[in-house]
Amino acid sequence: MKLKLLTMLAAVLILTGCGQSAPTETAAEFVARMEREGAELSKEAGAAYWVRSTYITPDTAILAAKAGERGLAFESAMVKQAKQYLGTDMDPATARAIELMLRGSPAPAPDDEALRAELAQILTDMEGQYGSGEYCNQAGECRQLQELEAVLAESRDYDELLDVWQGWRQVSPSYRSQYQRFVEIANLGAAEMGYKNLAELWQGGYDMESNTFTIESRRLWDQVKPFYDQLHCHVRAKLSETYGAEKVALDKPIPAHLLGNMWSQTWDNVYDIMEPYPGVASVDITAALQEQGYDEVQMTQAAEGFFTSLGLPALPESFYRNSLLKKPQDRNVVCHASAWDLGNGNDPRIKQCVEITAEQFGTLHHELGHIYYYLMYKDQPSVFKGGAHDGFHEAVGDTVQLSMTPAYLQTKGLMGDAEESYEATINQQMKMALEKIAFLPFGKMIDEWRWQVFSGDISPEDYNAGWWKLREQYQGIAAPVARSEADFDAGAKYHVPGNTPYTRYFLSFIIQFQFHKSLCEAAGQDGPLHECSIYNNKAAGEKLGNMLAMGQSQPWPDAMEAITGQRDMDASAIIDYFAPLNSWLEEQNKDRSCGW
Repeated sequence: MKLKLLTMLAAVLILTGCGQSAPTETAAEFVARMEREGAELSKEAGAAYWVRSTYITPDTAILAAKAGERGLAFESAMVKQAKQYLGTDMDPATARAIELMLRGSPAPAPDDEALRAELAQILTDMEGQYGSGEYCNQAGECRQLQELEAVLAESRDYDELLDVWQGWRQVSPSYRSQYQRFVEIANLGAAEMGYKNLAELWQGGYDMESNTFTIESRRLWDQVKPFYDQLHCHVRAKLSETYGAEKVALDKPIPAHLLGNMWSQTWDNVYDIMEPYPGVASVDITAALQEQGYDEVQMTQAAEGFFTSLGLPALPESFYRNSLLKKPQDRNVVCHASAWDLGNGNDPRIKQCVEITAEQFGTLHHELGHIYYYLMYKDQPSVFKGGAHDGFHEAVGDTVQLSMTPAYLQTKGLMGDAEESYEATINQQMKMALEKIAFLPFGKMIDEWRWQVFSGDISPEDYNAGWWKLREQYQGIAAPVARSEADFDAGAKYHVPGNTPYTRYFLSFIIQFQFHKSLCEAAGQDGPLHECSIYNNKAAGEKLGNMLAMGQSQPWPDAMEAITGQRDMDASAIIDYFAPLNSWLEEQNKDRSCGW
């Protein structure tokens, strides 16, 4: 996603005088000038990136790289000029704007024309190689990522899963050296902005000191780790029953290719193996979507309907005209789902190769969460158009998904009668935990790896070894075959070549439950948290909409207080939500040896 870069471009693009400062200009005038003059070039850059992602060709690579190069140049000039206002008298809004400008983007460039051009080209090339990647087996059958993911989700053949898992990881070694060079250049850019390295810059984007943030994120992980350990123990035992103890040992990490997902980040695709009470209250709506003839647009409209039921506005007509919702047959595109804020809030779009599945239905709600954030903070100055922190932006759509309860799906005709029983509750919670709880350590460790790469604690000679050390430490996952430094397994995940910070997802999976609990209270819901749906509740919608409209005009604790009444992130709502399953797992695991 180019969200942060496009936001920065909107704020920066007025610096057309080769970055020359204007000493007679006050800080407020500087910020106002950025707002006044930034929109047009931001629109141009957004269009270039959009075309690159939806038409992967050498020509669009040139356009995107040039747009990126201009953006990096503007950012360098902006930071240099914004520093002049540090320590001067400013009103609170102007001071906040200057503070946000000085945070920069996830890929800051040095104030050097050749290095800026090189950095822009590297970022464009890596994303393009990922988007056009494919695996051709010995029989000459070539498949792209979506097709490979389908095999991992559906097959239960150990060797077939291993072939596909290895096959996709043949794509990323081609840009391993480029990634190393990206780190070198971006670290230079971060140093010019006053940071030790890119890790410190990324960690400093949360309205607190870098060290404080790393301690805070560790605290949140410690809150949820005991529950994850229980889930891991049970899942490993069931996989061992399915594939045999010689393939899944009960005292070792789980082989990474057996969890139904290319990156083992979510495990809900192996629910059929894990289902606690077989046949009780099916929670898979894929069959219903397909049987009822849903297409890509109808699925998107159904997701939109949840947001409008809360009193939020309908999507603009241009959304359906300009979004890419179906994978084209005539060209390569970056199918990784993303939301785009083009036209300064007037042309929001989704890029998603939608398939008619429950997983993709959930992804549409996630992406529309971004879109509704764009719409609600549309009238903020450009520099305040962003989530309170990046985890907020990721949490909105997922918060709505928590209200897609069996009772809600029944009202939409996507489930039969919602069975209410202990067994049904455990099944439903298992399905969700395989997505939400399984994801948490993955969401944590990707940036742990990058922070160590940026700081030099993981050297280029140890990229792959460092990656698998952290995967085992956090997830209890291991590579199913030997890996070497000829591989670049971190780069097989889009967000690494795409240079999208990932801690946002870890934080979002924490605070979405915190949001859900507060919105359920606003809706006047009684009963267990996992049974609550805010669908069609305008009081909850008003509370959500008011927080979204703040954008990042205030530090995130203010936004958190506006929606939850708390000023801290807190994982206790997750424990409350999954209390029935947690107790069930503890009972299942009482005679097992857990851990790895």
